[in-house]
Amino acid sequence: MTSAPSDTSTAAAASIDRPAVKDSLLQVRGLVKTYFNGERDLTVLRDVDLDVAAGDSCAIVGPSGSGKTTLLGLCAGLDDPTAGTVAWRGQVLAALSQDQRAALRNRHMGFVFQNFQLLPTLTALENVMIPLELRGERNGRGRAAEILEVVGLGERLGHYPAQLSGGEQQRVALARAFVHRPGLLLADEPTGNLDAETSDPIVDMLFGLNREHGTALVLVTHDHALASRAARVITMRGGRVVGVSGGPADADTAAAALASPVAREA
Repeated sequence: MTSAPSDTSTAAAASIDRPAVKDSLLQVRGLVKTYFNGERDLTVLRDVDLDVAAGDSCAIVGPSGSGKTTLLGLCAGLDDPTAGTVAWRGQVLAALSQDQRAALRNRHMGFVFQNFQLLPTLTALENVMIPLELRGERNGRGRAAEILEVVGLGERLGHYPAQLSGGEQQRVALARAFVHRPGLLLADEPTGNLDAETSDPIVDMLFGLNREHGTALVLVTHDHALASRAARVITMRGGRVVGVSGGPADADTAAAALASPVAREA
């Protein structure tokens, strides 16, 4: 299945129509994503708006197939929207080359995945050093060791992923995501492969680092207990935002979403 032709050439050059919230880092406006499989169009996101401010914490919840992970990927500039815009501090991502987007992600964003995404041939320390090495930083080893100490793995620096438990691997992934002090952390089902006993300390670390470093946090989850820890919870269904609770959500967007036919069906 391939993406339908993107209508972002005009959008990329345009400014964001509505003003962003104060201190906004990420601005999403009118986002649509459609895939074309040769027979019919499949639209997985429909007119989504989102603002993420510095230090914000936002959970995106909804049933499988509601567009949560697609939205996260578009926020990171990993794919282009069919319509609408995603902007980082006012810079529309579709206007950037792939290399420019990669540089922006490496400088300003961190990622935590459900399946950890650690390189098996590298130690915990070496995995955490990757973002720093890509940036050409000289003291990567020292900073990586420091953040691993923060997440409780100071004695496991030389261990390979296969020598670590699932919870320990996710802590390595969390350290890697925070080591370059990103402005935004994107987490896709960060506790999805962990049991409750193992996931609780991961969640505590995730929100602790969010508070202590002022890193904005956007996470996708099916776990409503995890979502409740966020300052704002966005509910999606059928590719639309159907509910917003808490936080600095745009009032017009929230009201329109809750009044939509899809929301009334939920």
